[in-house]
Amino acid sequence: MVVDRKSSYKAPPTIVTDRLISQETRRAKALEEQKRRRAQKFDSSRQLDAFADLSLGVSDDDADDDIDEEPQVIRESIASYVSLVGPSDVPASAAVALKPDECGQPKKKRGKHKRKRTKAKPSKWADKCMYAELLEMNEEMSLWDEHANHVDDGLPSDLEKGWVAVAPVPTGKRCLAITHQSAAGVIGISPNTTLRSRLLGKMLLPRFPSSLPPLTVLDCILDANWKNNGILHVLDVIKWKGQDVADCETPFRLWWRDTRLAELPKFSPPSAGFSFTPASAEAHQPTSRPNSYNFAYPTSFVPVPYHTDTTLPTLLSAIIPVARSTREILVDIPNPTPFQFQPSSPTAMTIDAAEDRFGSRPTTTVPVHVTSDGLLLYVSHASYEEGTSPLSCWIPIQLIMGHGDQAEAASSESTSPLDLFQRLVQRRLSEVQCSHDSMHSDSMVM
Repeated sequence: MVVDRKSSYKAPPTIVTDRLISQETRRAKALEEQKRRRAQKFDSSRQLDAFADLSLGVSDDDADDDIDEEPQVIRESIASYVSLVGPSDVPASAAVALKPDECGQPKKKRGKHKRKRTKAKPSKWADKCMYAELLEMNEEMSLWDEHANHVDDGLPSDLEKGWVAVAPVPTGKRCLAITHQSAAGVIGISPNTTLRSRLLGKMLLPRFPSSLPPLTVLDCILDANWKNNGILHVLDVIKWKGQDVADCETPFRLWWRDTRLAELPKFSPPSAGFSFTPASAEAHQPTSRPNSYNFAYPTSFVPVPYHTDTTLPTLLSAIIPVARSTREILVDIPNPTPFQFQPSSPTAMTIDAAEDRFGSRPTTTVPVHVTSDGLLLYVSHASYEEGTSPLSCWIPIQLIMGHGDQAEAASSESTSPLDLFQRLVQRRLSEVQCSHDSMHSDSMVM
């Protein structure tokens, strides 16, 4: 069963080579490695090595022994060493290197060699996203495992206390949103933001203006219909205004993300995104305004909701249903004015954005429905880690499988990872309730 990466952007870029090691074991090793690196970084910031060779001074006993000893001073001058250095036997003219033609050697003819094509250097933003592994779940339990621990089902043993759920995860393309220090310094007008692809770090869109502060890096999902709604979903925060937030724990990063995004000023999208429709075709166009407006770049930075309460009843009653639902988001779209058309150059788009920024252009708020793709689980005590990591697990609604270039979605309920996750959570909750009932009955008998 091979996951087709061309059909699903959430397919892992690397394959776990050692399948004999369980995901729980790899997760524990990754968490211990993060703790070791964090402690090493903390110790290096304290500069303990610089104080290793320092002492408190000479003790009193050693000072008494050294009182009578006078320091020895070397009084020899440097003139005594001049005799050791002999005069140079090499003339100054011989030190000059002769050119090949002066030695009588013929000059080599320079042939016209074809320049070898050098491979392009990989982008520094390549594979910088914390990419989740597909949660390894096992519903088929043998007879020997009927009374075994529920860890055998593949769910994390500390699911109720040590994890954070992110849902609903929207459909779209995973990317990094990076803001640069603009020379103009005007937020919302000068193009200061770029979107980089997850795997190769290539630019997905040209630079566009945004309300994000400079020197900010966000882990995002570009909405599948961003041209119609202008939404860029913010999944996580790596750096904000030059401050590194990746070393912080997951709940703090997500809280920081929501707090800082809520403080951003809201700018109206450029009004030059309306497509010209002839009068003869107006009767055949839909009346809804979003269908007639095309966003030139994302304008809304919407955080993906997260849930710190991951107890089994909450997962069954709230989180899993939310992961299946369609999310409604309100977006602002400018009202059309006569003779509006698509901008012919980025300069026209920037000028139009400046007019929207300082002018009072009327807008209309319309609801937009965003479909869900699944559920993400993050280890609560883990920091942000580059590349594929078992510290984050992905549970899609539908797993896209394929053979070769032909990919098809699995339609049966048994192949849906989210359905399997729901059944395993229900089984674990039943086991917990049975154990509580048995303990309660034993206490009543005693």
